[in-house]
Amino acid sequence: MEDYLSGDEDIYSSDQEEGLENEESDSRWASSTGNSCKVITRESLLVAQREELRRVMDLLSLREHHARSLLIHYRWDLERLFAVLVEKGKACLFAEAGVTVLEEVDFGSSVSSSSTVMCNICIEEVAGSDVTKMDCGHCFCNECWTEHFIVKIKEGQSKRIRCMAHKCFAICDEAVIRKLVSKRHPDLAEKFDRFLLESYIEDNKMVKWCPSIPHCGNAIRLETDDLCEVECSCGLQFCFSCLSEAHSPCSCLMWELWTKKCRDESETVNWITVHTKPCPKCHKPVEKNGGCNLVSCICGQAFCWLCGGATGRDHTWSHITGHSCGRYKEDQEKKAERAKRDLYRYMHYHNRYKAHTDSSTQESRLRDTIKEKVAILEAKESIVKDFSWITNGLYRLSRSRRALSFSYPFAYYMFGDDLFKDEMTKEEKEIKQHLFEDQQQQLEANIEKLSKAFEDPFDDFKAEEITEMRMQVINLSVVTDTLCKKMYECIETDLLGPLKFSCANIAPYKSKGIERATELNGGQSTKANNNITCQKAHDQTNGGSIELVQPSGSGTSDDSGCSSRKRRRIENSGGGFFDLNLPAELIDRN
Repeated sequence: MEDYLSGDEDIYSSDQEEGLENEESDSRWASSTGNSCKVITRESLLVAQREELRRVMDLLSLREHHARSLLIHYRWDLERLFAVLVEKGKACLFAEAGVTVLEEVDFGSSVSSSSTVMCNICIEEVAGSDVTKMDCGHCFCNECWTEHFIVKIKEGQSKRIRCMAHKCFAICDEAVIRKLVSKRHPDLAEKFDRFLLESYIEDNKMVKWCPSIPHCGNAIRLETDDLCEVECSCGLQFCFSCLSEAHSPCSCLMWELWTKKCRDESETVNWITVHTKPCPKCHKPVEKNGGCNLVSCICGQAFCWLCGGATGRDHTWSHITGHSCGRYKEDQEKKAERAKRDLYRYMHYHNRYKAHTDSSTQESRLRDTIKEKVAILEAKESIVKDFSWITNGLYRLSRSRRALSFSYPFAYYMFGDDLFKDEMTKEEKEIKQHLFEDQQQQLEANIEKLSKAFEDPFDDFKAEEITEMRMQVINLSVVTDTLCKKMYECIETDLLGPLKFSCANIAPYKSKGIERATELNGGQSTKANNNITCQKAHDQTNGGSIELVQPSGSGTSDDSGCSSRKRRRIENSGGGFFDLNLPAELIDRN
């Protein structure tokens, strides 16, 4: 690592190659300004839902409630809906979703108002003006329909209310439901509309509520892959897959196991197993506090500390009267050693995870102090005019420190016997563990150097010292970012890549940090082709001919320059950023 700091040529060549980009220089330390995830507020929820409805309505020439029934059935997954359309045809698509499309739809009564109709539900003659016929052709009185709808709404099944007829799976028209229910229970009609609206979030795998407490009322919609970490407009950063706090490079399963292990009493039990033995009478744990191997429980029972067997109280300095346990018992010895080894291993990883988490918390408190020092420097007349490298260096420190702290729970499960015991041989595990720990150690060393650089009282530095510190911070930031990338690539390619375990994917590393979701544009569709461009051909009498075109290069990608499994490496050089490694005068001109 010393080569990075050997001279000016190394400084500027490494900076230009890696390109430490400026994050947003506003009051908040933004991690990213990408647009692959959107914030859906209560006001924009209807707009977001209508984007999907409009695509299906235009493609299949459907009314809104038919399009919504299709999307709810396929959980708002357009790719799956289009795949069924191509493979099975329009008739099968509609039949599976319970959608009945008629050439001409009559929302009101289909019989003369002067005639009477027998309702097969209540078995009464009802005037023609008081019956309703659904798209499926079944006709019942409005009273029976209304009672049916009210029961379903109260049961929470209002997103797809089926026809009352026996073995009829057709979905009832939401306009009819709303009209009949609102006459008797306007509040239930509002509840019905709310269920329909929120189904876009509840049933959509690409849209999830922000897990903030108290709830901010926002939802996050992804445009590409659900395996990522996002930041809501409320400021909360979380894993989109499991809705826990951002935890990469831990997989969701690893993080779930780790938090449970830290939260429950499993390690307390391990400590009790190692340091105590149960009383043979009352079975309470007893800790030895003397040198004699004859131990007495508070219940009055005496027993041998070596084997745990009940004994009398008579003993000498050499042995207990009437008792001998000198024979070796392999099973008990192995069990105790195993428990002790597991406890010490857990403590090793937990202590380092906790130490770096605490360091991250302490370093985050530097923000106000750093701002004060920067304000003092800006007030001075100096050749250095731009100090955004300080802000970005501190952000890089925070980002890398968090990744380092979460790498310890990852290592605990990666090289333990909980998840991948049968995936690697002992020799392979040792080789991979040494490879990972070498990269982890290099990253840790550079993070500590970067952290130390901010501890100096640089607000009292001279111009030459500020210039030297600027080069050092930029270099360390670039090196730290590079080492983070390499550690993630090692995890994805060398450690998790060869495994067959399906739940071992992690969120990709992004140099700019966790992506901040942007507000949904109210009038335009924000899904860039949604990985599928639908071209509608001429409709035939017995169903339309549909061609689905997959544009090239539409695969999921990571804009940070660090590829994840099943992701292509794409360098993002979008506008709005400038290179902090350039001289300050050039930055000012830009």
